[in-house]
Amino acid sequence: MLSYEIVRALAKLVFRLLTRYEVSGRENLPGKGPLLLVFNHLSHWDPPLLVAILPRRFTGLAVEGLRRVPVTGLLLSMAGVIWLRRGEFDRAALRRALGVLERNEVLAIAPEGRISKTGTLERGKTGPAFLARQAKVPILPIAVFGTEQLLPDLRKFRRPHIRINIGPLFHLDDDAKGRSRKEALQADADLIMRKLAELLPAEYRGVYAGASD
Repeated sequence: MLSYEIVRALAKLVFRLLTRYEVSGRENLPGKGPLLLVFNHLSHWDPPLLVAILPRRFTGLAVEGLRRVPVTGLLLSMAGVIWLRRGEFDRAALRRALGVLERNEVLAIAPEGRISKTGTLERGKTGPAFLARQAKVPILPIAVFGTEQLLPDLRKFRRPHIRINIGPLFHLDDDAKGRSRKEALQADADLIMRKLAELLPAEYRGVYAGASD
């Protein structure tokens, strides 16, 4: 298997050749410690883009179906992603994910659980909130937009313009306010999605359109 650094070099080469991308908020990236990284999901190109731009190695949590996607599936496999069975409570995958955080490493996950069908934010799943609470780790939101135009633009012989906005770290508070565990986790999931919405242009915010600039 190729090393992570080789995978990162390949990803950087692909995006430098095929796209124009800008990154803001690099000062929010912590240099060490456990970290749950969350990102919105517009395209199969989002995870390899994060591999290309982030200085720290991370382990992704991705649905099994991505294995079959050309380029993305290959890069994710080489990067050591944790494959998750869609539609199931995959205990083995969650244990491996928690193990990543317990080793003071970085875990990356798309809270929507899939590529958005609307091209905007969809309701967040509770998995990331569960992991953040179990491991008691900070969360780093990263918003990506423009990747959904990568293939359409390339077909027209244009280099797509991609933006990556890295937000400040935040923690989930301990106040459940009398809610059930299920309700509290969904509230946490919605908070995570609002943090992402704040980093996106208004037209990408979808069901979280009320998030402030």
